[in-house]
Amino acid sequence: MVNFGEISGSSDPVEQELRQVLEARGQRYTAQRAAVYRFLHGTDVHPTAEEVFRTVRSKLPGISLATVYKNLETLVGCGLATKLTYSDSSARYDGRTDPHPHVRCLSCGQVGDIPTHLPPAELDRLSGRTGAFRVTGYRVELTGYCTACDPGENARA
Repeated sequence: MVNFGEISGSSDPVEQELRQVLEARGQRYTAQRAAVYRFLHGTDVHPTAEEVFRTVRSKLPGISLATVYKNLETLVGCGLATKLTYSDSSARYDGRTDPHPHVRCLSCGQVGDIPTHLPPAELDRLSGRTGAFRVTGYRVELTGYCTACDPGENARA
């Protein structure tokens, strides 16, 4: 069972990382922030704030949706999570902060990781084609339909 409260001198590497980064950024460690971080760090789904809220609330019944939103933004600001935003104003959160490609369902909005990465040589080659544009990062996303939403799959079934 995960302890979401403050633990002095914890040897848990996830908690140690959270404490160190928060302290370095002038942020306080709280049980609510730890619960949000543990959920994001321990999942490979890319949840909305509401999905984080529903899950974390089962461990901390007194947490509010506003607190979850604030803590997600703090984690993003500290570099402990990534916020994936879309043109429809929706946002999902990713506990992985390394550059990696995603797939996104155009119907239900589900987002997932693609188990690969772009080699540095390929990124350098692409950056060399941008002219006067200085590349500082990248975001690769393939769009389509998950198996549950794919109209082609459902039509064939």
